[in-house]
Amino acid sequence: MADEVLRILHIAVLGYWLGAELVINSTYRHVAYSVRASFEARTQWMEHVMDVDQHVRYALVLQAMLGTMLAARHGYVPGDAAVIWGAGTVGLLWLAFVEAVHHWRHEPSGRWFAMADRYLRYGLIGLLLAMAAGLIGTAWPLAEWLRWKLGLFAGVIACGVGIRFFLIRHFRTWSIMARDGPSDDANAIVKRIYWQATALLGFLWALIAAIVVLSVWRPT
Repeated sequence: MADEVLRILHIAVLGYWLGAELVINSTYRHVAYSVRASFEARTQWMEHVMDVDQHVRYALVLQAMLGTMLAARHGYVPGDAAVIWGAGTVGLLWLAFVEAVHHWRHEPSGRWFAMADRYLRYGLIGLLLAMAAGLIGTAWPLAEWLRWKLGLFAGVIACGVGIRFFLIRHFRTWSIMARDGPSDDANAIVKRIYWQATALLGFLWALIAAIVVLSVWRPT
């Protein structure tokens, strides 16, 4: 019963993630291309983008937490109940940290929270790649398909980090627009950032599709 609940939640979070990404992408396109709208209105829409972006961050944490719990339940990693409770505790603390990053993003300390968030993701990418390559957990009964899945999930997180850097470029341009007013050149930069971020998002979802295929197929 517990396995089924975890599996259903794991799938539901994936749908939640996709829905949030679609809202973000469509709203950001509106921000980029509504050049005739007032700058104040576009700024409000961009705030909505960042609010919805929180749901993507939540989904990432939940997927990592639930995936670890499922791996422990199926004996792919040692520890069983201890790992399950540990994953739940770390997941809740991580969610609280993600909320703090969002809450203080406009404060002077927001820059340091955002940097800590990125370094946390770098660490997770490194951990997943090490597990995928067999550098960590060599004695664990991890199936080959699961190691590939961990490597692909590291790629998903890396794509998310890449999109964060596009957002940094966006807000750098946006601050110039707030100071000097919108210009054709600045609007062109925002549009270009939109398409670059969209391309990376497409690759991210290709990786997630591959993860889903591996999870269903489970090749030996």
